[in-house]
Amino acid sequence: MSNPAASTPANNSDNGAKENWDSSFTPETDIGSTHPVNHKTGEAAARAVSLYKAYGQGDTTVTALDHVNVEFEKNKFTAIMGPSGSGKSTLMHCMAGLDAATGGSAFIGDTDLSVLKDKEMTSLRRDRLGFIFQSFNLVPTLTASENITLPTDIAGRKIDQAWFDEITSRLGLTERLKHRPAELSGGQQQRVACARALVSRPEIIFGDEPTGNLDSNSSKEVLDILRTAVDQDDQTVVIVTHDAKAASYADRVIFLADGRIVNELFDPTIEDILATMNGIEDIA
Repeated sequence: MSNPAASTPANNSDNGAKENWDSSFTPETDIGSTHPVNHKTGEAAARAVSLYKAYGQGDTTVTALDHVNVEFEKNKFTAIMGPSGSGKSTLMHCMAGLDAATGGSAFIGDTDLSVLKDKEMTSLRRDRLGFIFQSFNLVPTLTASENITLPTDIAGRKIDQAWFDEITSRLGLTERLKHRPAELSGGQQQRVACARALVSRPEIIFGDEPTGNLDSNSSKEVLDILRTAVDQDDQTVVIVTHDAKAASYADRVIFLADGRIVNELFDPTIEDILATMNGIEDIA
């Protein structure tokens, strides 16, 4: 596999990145707008329509998402970035049905999450979405194999054994399937979490800082897994990350500040991402 950070078009030089920054990102047109101009994307696997999330009431109200409009393209890898408190994790949690929006709508395909009852939301998360968390979220008393198949088992569906074997082999877990989480390294535990997300062939895989607790080698393994899932398996991946190197694996990076999308990059280099983040932090 080629290095994702090196796959940027030839005209995407450092100077070009600065020119793009100067011309496309200004506080007057981006920071002040809740409807940034986005590139036209393909079919949306998920989308937010005027998504609003607030915590508290009255004078203590804190706006986490300020009427966000965004689409996440099918069969693409999207990274969400922004300063601390920008709303990036809140956006992902609302899109994944892990948190309820205060207003607006989040859609998975054509399904409006805002109208689902609790049982319907649980079924959607279990049957149509995959999750990878920073803390792995493995059941300590189950083996790696049992953790991987747990959501499918709960749903009462039969495991596709050929697909299970392919995924676990690809992730280097074949010899670790009978081990419990305490017997695995952090990188191996996160690979188990990746296998759990992939084995049910979900519509979207959401990752909340999936490399946050990993060393550089394990981080690369996980990001390679996600990149391959998009390129080889036509999977859709959306992650929240603070790491420019992790974000450089994505096809698209969207940037939040103060609960609004303020910029986006396509096929970005690490340098592009760092320059954009620095500009946002300077303005914020």
